[in-house]
Amino acid sequence: MLYKTTILELLQQQTEIYDRLLKTRTLLPTLETYASQLRDNHLAWKDRLAQARPENGESLIASQALEIALKETEDSLPSAFPPDDSDPLMLDAAIGFIRRHSPPA
Repeated sequence: MLYKTTILELLQQQTEIYDRLLKTRTLLPTLETYASQLRDNHLAWKDRLAQARPENGESLIASQALEIALKETEDSLPSAFPPDDSDPLMLDAAIGFIRRHSPPA
């Protein structure tokens, strides 16, 4: 699974966020944080869906789980960053946001 590539593509679609991450030189750590979150959410959703729908095949469950995890991650991107460009992006704040909004394992 190419979680980092998927997150990079999401960030690039959010040009304001992407440019800000480049400007503050925090693209790589942010990318790694979100990729880790996506992976963890994907695995958690696979477990949930496998328990809820055991009749579905492993491939279908994995696909559905990734779709849900990706949507959750995508929805969290804009609200994870303050809109004011005068404040530098803080990785600790982004990590804290991710942890507060991640489903329990």
